[in-house]
Amino acid sequence: MLLHMVRPRVFSAVFTFAFLGCALSLSAQAANVTVLVRPGTPMFQPGEKAPSGILVFPTIQNALDHAPQPTDGGRVIIRITPGVYHERIWVAQNRPNVELLGLGKTPADTVIVSNHYAKESGGTFFTETAEIAGNGFIADNLTFENSAGPVGQALAGSVLADRVIFKHCRFLGYQDTLFANYGRQYYVDDYIAGAVDFIFGNATAVFDHNVIHVVGHRGGQITAQSRLSPTSTTGYVIRESRITLSPEIVKSGRHEGLGRPWRYYARVIYLNTYMPKGILPQGFGDWGYAPNQKTAFYAEAGSKGPGADPSARVSWERKLTPAEIESFQPQNFLRGSDDWNPVAEAAKLP
Repeated sequence: MLLHMVRPRVFSAVFTFAFLGCALSLSAQAANVTVLVRPGTPMFQPGEKAPSGILVFPTIQNALDHAPQPTDGGRVIIRITPGVYHERIWVAQNRPNVELLGLGKTPADTVIVSNHYAKESGGTFFTETAEIAGNGFIADNLTFENSAGPVGQALAGSVLADRVIFKHCRFLGYQDTLFANYGRQYYVDDYIAGAVDFIFGNATAVFDHNVIHVVGHRGGQITAQSRLSPTSTTGYVIRESRITLSPEIVKSGRHEGLGRPWRYYARVIYLNTYMPKGILPQGFGDWGYAPNQKTAFYAEAGSKGPGADPSARVSWERKLTPAEIESFQPQNFLRGSDDWNPVAEAAKLP
């Protein structure tokens, strides 16, 4: 496991007291249900009557399966005590508005980990440590890890939901770490590690103030976006972020690319992002299929660092106008017809 920590956090005694007092009660803001995950607690069984007071579960999945569901649009807030949770979790479509909150000082204190990989699981999409299918999902201060290593496709997270926020989270893997494939998704102050096409799929996603770390080189690139048509609103925006490379890559003299098109109309935009030495001078690749150069939408604006030489980039990289740059800011790119503001929502989280 990588030891990188995102922003340190402290949960005060006042916060803990407030949590204990509000469990399973109506808050002043909304009728949220708040429960606790603490290993060693007896497993909650189907049909069992919930006790009065704090409802405590031994595993995260047990809480996801059996925490009471608010009836008026409130959230299911699952507080997770620090530790390493060797489990795979599934947030189902009929479990909207779930919030997972790690109670450690940093995301490294609360880890959800498994080690499934494609060759032994029957395919890429049977490997994820966490599958998120419920809309309105939030995760804060957690690590999602697939520890299988360099054995092929092995997902840490599969995100197939709309209006999703990950804040102060880590995604650790090797090949295909994060499958961001559906809906609007906002990743802020996160850390994403992998080696081969490790951010991939067809979501409308913004990666804001993230660290994107390449752990090894196996012939892939950072992104493999899969937009299906030139009019689709999907794509990845990586803004105000920092790319880092493992010492092995730097020492080997190899290069890591910014992205290659999994589907013809792939769209990835880097805004004001740091590029280290070792980034492929051409920036993007066409996955060995020249017609992709005419259909893929790859662009940069404000890239900085020794790997950000615009004169060396592929000729088919797009040049963005100021209006286009503005359209790719998170509050615009993710707004949708419901005027969702993920930046404001994320700012309310601890």
